[in-house]
Parts: sequence; structure tokens; C-alpha cells
Amino acid sequence: MSVQLRARTIVLTLCSTLLATAVAALPARAEDTARAAWEVKGPHGSPTAVVALDRTDGRPTLAVRREGRTVLEPSPLGLVTEQSDFSRGLTLAGRSERTITGHYTSPTGKSRDRVTRMTEARFRFRTADGARLDLVTRVARDGVAYRYVLPRNHGEVLREASAFTLPTGANALLGGYRADNELPFTRYDSAASAPAGAYMMQGLFRTDGGSGDGGGASGDYALIAESDVNGTYAGAHLTHTANSSTYGLSLWNDEPIVTTGALTTPWRAIVTGDLATVTESTFIDDLAPASRVRDTSWIKPGPALWTWLAGGKEAGQSLAAQEKYVDYAAERGWPYEVVDAGWYFKTDAWDVIDPEWQTDSWMPELVRYAAAKGVGIHVWLHYSLLTDPVEREKWLSTLSRWGVKGVKIDFMDSESQERMRWYDDVLESTARHHLMVNFHGSTIPKGIQRTWPQVMTMEGVGGEEKRNNTAVQLASLPFTRNVIGSMDFTPGAFHRPYRPNVASDAGELGLSVLYESGIQNLSGTPESYDARPEARRYLEQLPARWEETRLLTGDPGRSAALARRAADGRWFIGGTFTGAARTVDVPMRLGAGRWLVETLTDGPSGLVRETHVVRGGGTLAVPVVADGGFAALACRAREGRTTCEN
Repeated sequence: MSVQLRARTIVLTLCSTLLATAVAALPARAEDTARAAWEVKGPHGSPTAVVALDRTDGRPTLAVRREGRTVLEPSPLGLVTEQSDFSRGLTLAGRSERTITGHYTSPTGKSRDRVTRMTEARFRFRTADGARLDLVTRVARDGVAYRYVLPRNHGEVLREASAFTLPTGANALLGGYRADNELPFTRYDSAASAPAGAYMMQGLFRTDGGSGDGGGASGDYALIAESDVNGTYAGAHLTHTANSSTYGLSLWNDEPIVTTGALTTPWRAIVTGDLATVTESTFIDDLAPASRVRDTSWIKPGPALWTWLAGGKEAGQSLAAQEKYVDYAAERGWPYEVVDAGWYFKTDAWDVIDPEWQTDSWMPELVRYAAAKGVGIHVWLHYSLLTDPVEREKWLSTLSRWGVKGVKIDFMDSESQERMRWYDDVLESTARHHLMVNFHGSTIPKGIQRTWPQVMTMEGVGGEEKRNNTAVQLASLPFTRNVIGSMDFTPGAFHRPYRPNVASDAGELGLSVLYESGIQNLSGTPESYDARPEARRYLEQLPARWEETRLLTGDPGRSAALARRAADGRWFIGGTFTGAARTVDVPMRLGAGRWLVETLTDGPSGLVRETHVVRGGGTLAVPVVADGGFAALACRAREGRTTCEN
């Protein structure tokens, strides 16, 4: 190529780039004379985000559309700091756009292999005095998200103006907010009819004008959540004023956010699509930063025998009892046993052992005993043992030296900026010491499992140990809490008289699949499993992790049936249903061909196992008792095959 031709090519390229930038900075669409608006479109089939700016008062808003329908009405944006108000009086200084693609794998969650493709648009706003706020939006096939970036320090963040205005007629599934995120979910026929108050940052809305008639999986859904929350910020929750379709956003206790320089806030996310898209979504993880753990070979999910509901504090203080539980886990092929509260107290007093002195604890002996049987030990810790950096290092290094595989850390009960900094420190330390983590009394996942893949599960849910759960709660969790990350509900407590599906052993068994958890803590007693050999047989086959998840049928708060694929190609299925006993038709969205399906349902004398041959795309008729459910296992049908058991 000649010098002249090369120079001409460079000039043309620069001109094209400048023209594209100039076009990107212009409004893509004018909503009306009062507002300027810009559309952000994602890959084919994605929703559309519409960022707008009021021409009179400079207030920014964001709306979401899907296939011509409104998912989110124009909703307030912005934040207020000590020095600047970035919620009004703004002008657009520029706009740029790029495509983000990626691939990552996850040891936990609904799917192992994740592919991301998003359109990112950055809007550069300025106040009248020249202060700058960037609004970064991302649009993917299954969601829209935004966050704020302050290029320089403007003092403490006092509040966010962020809010979400639902279309008239949208209904809602909401859980009241509390520090441990354990309150139950309630269905509301309209988003406006929910009582005034605070709600968890995992509210589900059916946004196509649904009237609360149980529209099932049809229509548009929006799950409002957040991602990438760390110690630079605090956790958020939704707030609602009676008779309003708008849900505001509040930070922990309305405490200011302390900043020392430039600031990037967490993502405010709207997971949206049909019910299957929302339920199967990994959008919250996709938004989070990539893994900070380089070597993940030591991170191994799998079922565990959890002994707290099986034996309580007494079991936690007894080596002999724990060895029996290890034996039982080994017989079942479960890779872990979890020792809960009580183990690190001295037997003659309520003094905590010094972790540096192995003679104060029988735990090293239990770890050695379990390792010889192929079982790893996880142990419970109160978070206060890990607040001081010196003590934290002492505890975690000692547990790692003993050979403990994971820690269950409890009672954080805060989403303050200070507590989020504590999470940052503990996650770095547990990764360094190769300790898997289960957080209880905690925040909810919020993308944490992508950035720190040693987080196997988190509570943030009113689980099996609660005495006030309902059938509605069981049918709400697959579409709310479990959408955003692994959930330690601890299913399998057949012996508990307080479970809402107490008349349905099949429904209880199905929860082990319906609810995803990197460490699935099974909470029954050995005696309760032995009394139910069909349940024990099924639980013995649970895989370490899931390769893929599909919603088969569901109506949030009323019914749910999910299928999860193991690495060997078998599909495990769990379902829960509220209401009267009946026969439900479950679509087999497993793929083309013939499938052998073993169902476990409730019979007069216990669990009944039956075998069916069903074509992919067909339906399976399953009898369920009142407020009950079922479990199933599906494999490819072939000549002479009569069972899916390996």
C-alpha cells in the first residue's frame, strides 16, 4: 500500500470514528418535546433500555421495554452526595457504546458454562457547576442493569434517587426486608396494593397487566435485584409507599456511604423476560467481576449431611456422635458432613477453645477420621471470631492446617458498608486458605459467587429450620431468592413436624432439586432416611453440581417444577404445588426423543416409585397431595432399560 493511500485510509477511519461518536452522542429518539431519550438495545431478543432526560429540570430516568411492551415505566435515576445533587439539573455531555462478550465457568449455580453478551452504554452527565456523573447501562438477553460512576470524590453519598416504577396492573411477589433476608414472600394482585414498608432486593413483578389471576408462566416478568456489592458501598433494599406503583431504593439504615476517591456503585438490575427466562437467568452473576481465585481446583460442591436438625447442640459437642454421622455420609456417598454450633466450646465450660492448641478440641481427630472414609468436614463459626484480623488468621489458618474443607459463618445480620468490608476481608482470607464458605444470617448472593467461587451457598432465606414456612413460600423461592444465587434452605428434614409439606414426603424430597445450593445441606436424621428407602436411594444419586437448569412449569407462589441436568446426562426433577390434591401436567422440556422417567409420589403407605416413557416436548401426569409435590429422575430411554439409576 502506498504512503498516500495509507494516509487516506487513516483519515477516512478517523472520520468514520468521529462520526460514529457524534451520532452516538445524539438522541436516538425523542419521547416528546419535554424529554430527550436514548435507546440501548442488546443482542437479538433482548429488552430495550430507554434513558431519558427531562428538558426542563434535567432529571434522568430509565425505562425498559420488551417486544413493544412496557416492563418498567420511566423511573428516577441519580444520587445525592455531600457536595452535589446528581438527581436533577443534569445535561448530557456525551455517550459511548460497546459490546461486551465473555465466557466463564461456575462450580455452583444453575449452569456450569456461562456465555455473556451485553451492550454497554455510558452516558456522561454534568451538573450546572460542571460536576460529572456517568450512568453505565448494560442490556442482555435476560436483563437490564445500570450503575453510577463518580470520576472524582464528591464527599459521602447521602442517598440514591434510584427507583422502579411498574406499569399499572403489574402484580407482585415480595418479601419484607430484614437484616437476615429471611422473611416470607407474599403475593399482591397489584404492585400498588402492597403495604408501605421495606422489601428485599429480590422483588418479582408480572408486568404485562396481569390481574393476579394466576397467569402461570405467560407474560413478562421483572425481578429487581443488585450485583457487585462490596465494601465500597452498602447493601440496598426496596421501599414502598402505599398505593404507589413506584418502589424506591434505600441503603442500609440510610447511612451515608464513605468515599475516599472515585466511586463505582453496585449494579441495579432488572432480570426480565418470560418466567422461564427469569428463573433460568444467570444475569446477576454475569454482571459481577470475574473470579479473583485463580486456582479453583480445591472448590468442590456436593451434598452434605448437616447434623444440627438431626442432633442439635449435643451432637455438635460430641466426637462419638459426629463420627456416626460421618459413617452415615460415607455410606450414602455424600462428600461432606457439617458440624454446627458447639464444637469449639470446651466441654466443661462455655469458653471458646484457642484454635492454636489442638489439645483443646477433638476436631482434628474427627477430620482425620472422616478423611479416611472419603468425607470432608465443614464447621460452623460465629462471625465475631473473624472480625479481628489477627484472630481471623489464627482461626482460618488452623482450620486449614487441620484439613477442614469449609466454614459455615453465621450471624452477620447487617448489610452496612462496614459489614461489606468484612465480607471482602473474609473472602480474601478463606480463598487464601482454601476454605469453602457458607454464609448464614447473611446478605444474599448479589454476584458474590462469580467473584469468589469458594462461596458455595448462602442462607438469606427462611429455611427448613424455621417453624413458620408455608406452601406459598416453598413455591415462591424458585422465582425470587434462588434466581440470584445458591440458597441454603437445608431440605430433607422429613422428621420435622413444622414443615409446610409435612403430608408430602415426595414434595420434601423434590426440594433437594428444586432448590439449588453448591453444598446441599441435607437436614434429616439417619433414622428418617432409613425409614424412607426410596428417598434415601434418590438422595444417594444427587450429583455434585448441575450443568443446566430448565423451568418445566410454574406460577410464582403457587407452583414450581424445575429440571436440572447432571454431568452424566440425567435430569433430576423437583416440584412443589399449593392447594388441593390433584393431578398436574408437567411439560417435559428435556429435549427430543424418548425419555424414561422415574417419579416419586406420595402413596397411602409412603413413597411410590413409578416408571414412565415420555417423549420430549410431551407432558407427564403426576399426582400430588394437598400442598405437596414430587421428585423424578429422567434418562434416555433405550431397549431393555428399566431404571435411571447408575
